[in-house]
Amino acid sequence: MIIREACKTDYPQLRQIYLESRRKSFHWANAEEMGLNDFDRDTVEEHILLAEEHSQILGFASLYLPDRFIHNLFVHPDFAGKGVGAQLLKKAIEKMGTPVTLKCVSENHKAMNFYEKCGWRKVVEEGKPGEKYWVLTYDGVTS
Repeated sequence: MIIREACKTDYPQLRQIYLESRRKSFHWANAEEMGLNDFDRDTVEEHILLAEEHSQILGFASLYLPDRFIHNLFVHPDFAGKGVGAQLLKKAIEKMGTPVTLKCVSENHKAMNFYEKCGWRKVVEEGKPGEKYWVLTYDGVTS
């Protein structure tokens, strides 16, 4: 598996991963309201890293570099649990340095467990009822 910067020719696969992953994992959201163009809308001005193996994109991370913020981290459902997300996190941290932050929807228990296993720490839960999310941080220090 390689991690590299995305280019515009990767966008069709990235759009599909973003859509399929959210439809499968975001049980609290209306899947009918999700579309392929959401990827473009949700990654404006972001640096995109992708994981690829045998010319197939396995997942991606979109980074907002000025704030050292990981905005999106998505792995194609067929490759979940195979180390793709951890490799993308590692490369994102290398790119931005520490401390780095991200937000995770409170209802996304699988993702929360993943981040905590990777050494991320919950800082604060924010948002109104039904839209709550955790702000998490990673500073490179293991406890």
